[in-house]
Amino acid sequence: MSLMGLDIGTTGCKATVMSVNGDVLAQSYREYNLLSLQKGYFELDSKEVWKKIKEIIKDVASQTKKDPIKAFSVSSFGEGVTPVSKDREILGNCIVCFDPRGQKEALKMEKKISPKELYNINGNIMGHMYSAPKIMWLKYHEQKVYDKAFKFLLMEDFVFFMMGCEAVTDYSMADRTLLFDIKSGDWSDKLLKVSGIDKSKLSKAMPSGTKIGSISDSIAQELGLPKCVEAVTGGHDQCCTALGAGIIKEGMAAYGIGTVICITVAYSKMPDKKIMFKNNLNIEHHTAPGLFVSLLYNYTGGSGLKWFRDTFGAEEKRIAKETGRDVYDVMLENLPSGPTDILTLPHFVSTGPPLFESRSKGVIAGLTLDTKKEEILKSVLEGVTYYFKEGVDYMNNAGIKIKEFRATGGGAKSKKWLQIKADIFGVPFVTLKVNEAGSIGTAILAGTGIGEYSNIKEAVETLVKTGKTIYPNKENHKKYIEKVELYKQMFPAMKNILHKI
Repeated sequence: MSLMGLDIGTTGCKATVMSVNGDVLAQSYREYNLLSLQKGYFELDSKEVWKKIKEIIKDVASQTKKDPIKAFSVSSFGEGVTPVSKDREILGNCIVCFDPRGQKEALKMEKKISPKELYNINGNIMGHMYSAPKIMWLKYHEQKVYDKAFKFLLMEDFVFFMMGCEAVTDYSMADRTLLFDIKSGDWSDKLLKVSGIDKSKLSKAMPSGTKIGSISDSIAQELGLPKCVEAVTGGHDQCCTALGAGIIKEGMAAYGIGTVICITVAYSKMPDKKIMFKNNLNIEHHTAPGLFVSLLYNYTGGSGLKWFRDTFGAEEKRIAKETGRDVYDVMLENLPSGPTDILTLPHFVSTGPPLFESRSKGVIAGLTLDTKKEEILKSVLEGVTYYFKEGVDYMNNAGIKIKEFRATGGGAKSKKWLQIKADIFGVPFVTLKVNEAGSIGTAILAGTGIGEYSNIKEAVETLVKTGKTIYPNKENHKKYIEKVELYKQMFPAMKNILHKI
């Protein structure tokens, strides 16, 4: 038998089938287009997404006949919802989080409930990116769709529902709607009243790793799956990735290094909400039981490294092409050994928490005629890490402590970049032998949900294999403490200028 994980993103979907021992048996991926409509609107064609999801399931099902799929779970982006009828007809597209619709609706909510009160109930910062303002927009502007809709489904529950199961989502995804009460683990009557959204139009919410039923026989036959494949609640993509990295106790955090960098920090005791709210730090359920997580992310992230490559890395590209080496390995091999005297503000695009800045710009400060290209490159890598250190310091003030990072994503392959991060944070970075944390996370949930593993801890011990540990250089860390304090002064000092250019 085997376990299937579905990872649904805004540009594509992936199916991964794993053995109960963690061996990858089959994978399939399909892209789909993000629709850019009038007025800057952005949607996913939910019918096209469902078509692609069926294609990848067919692919992996055909490759695993000898190890038939027994159960599956879903990892997905949050916020976006799809209206469906009771007979599983797709009534409209999925409005994604960065679509501008819902701005006026979020302001309407704010007139009825303060952002602070909403935060105390839901754990998220009031904003139009979440599901509630999007559903409200549909109610005001496309009332026929709203009235006809049986459910407004997040992408996780959308998959379950279209595969013949009940409309069920998990707590981490429900948190992303602005309608869920993180304390009670149920939809908030107050937030539903404030938004004017009918509770009956939302999925049932259950903890991650809960078996919710079997897929329909007709879907099983269409997709080449065995009968009675069990569906198990999954979670928000960042939470699933953290679980697949082994983040199952407080003091641990996943550090995802890709085009966007995201830190997912786990804890069991509720932090100081005043400090968290003041610094725009969310609180949501983890996919591991008894834990919550907070997210920090930055869109410059790995994109900053790519920008440097394309702007200043012509020579490194040439060497990489001639030698067959990875261009990033060539770029990073001659970095200075210690902290640089340059400070980079990584606001090359809009930032995430704690600032949520859309008007700022990137800054590279401290250049002289003696500055070398390698120093500028290292300052970019340092600057992105300073950004996260500032956010983690706020969490620390709120009572959240980090003792270990687990590195995931493409950037986790770079020992030099991990060393910079370890030196700045003063905390070890642990690598993973299999860089499939998201898929492993869904496999953990699917396997635990059907009883293949007795609990999440056993599943993690079976499936998550750690690699090397990068320890901080104590001398460098002492120097970086001073650099971080200087970095924290940059944006406040330059804010007015950056907003004008």
